[in-house]
Amino acid sequence: MSTIRHFQVTFDCAEPERVARFWCEVLGYTVPSPPEGFATWDDFDRSRAPEEQGARFACGDPSGVGPRLFFQRVPEGKVVKNRVHLDVRVGTGLVGDERLATLEAERTRLVALGAVHVRTLYADEDNESCIVMQDVEGNEFCLD
Repeated sequence: MSTIRHFQVTFDCAEPERVARFWCEVLGYTVPSPPEGFATWDDFDRSRAPEEQGARFACGDPSGVGPRLFFQRVPEGKVVKNRVHLDVRVGTGLVGDERLATLEAERTRLVALGAVHVRTLYADEDNESCIVMQDVEGNEFCLD
């Protein structure tokens, strides 16, 4: 049996801080305090070599329950569908019209943050509606 209990999800992206701050808003995550000796993350970033500035950013669940999210700059752009994506569970425990209304309200909130609505997959026999979206850099995720 594995003893691993904590993990992080890593995103390859062009603008790590921009994508991280989007996901902070989506999930209610926070950016940790900058390293000791630095008043802000910008101060820390300026202390690094030019090629390392803006190369990575992280955020986490303030309750400590959810995984840490890590964003790293890569030179290549996104080309095809993600092999792994996040499912953002917003309608848990709800059914019918109440579930759909909750999903649609969250879709509207996330579009205002810069997400793109791709398509809505309506409820099947198990009431599994899902809204497929893309984050600010085109990474797919689902609201369900």
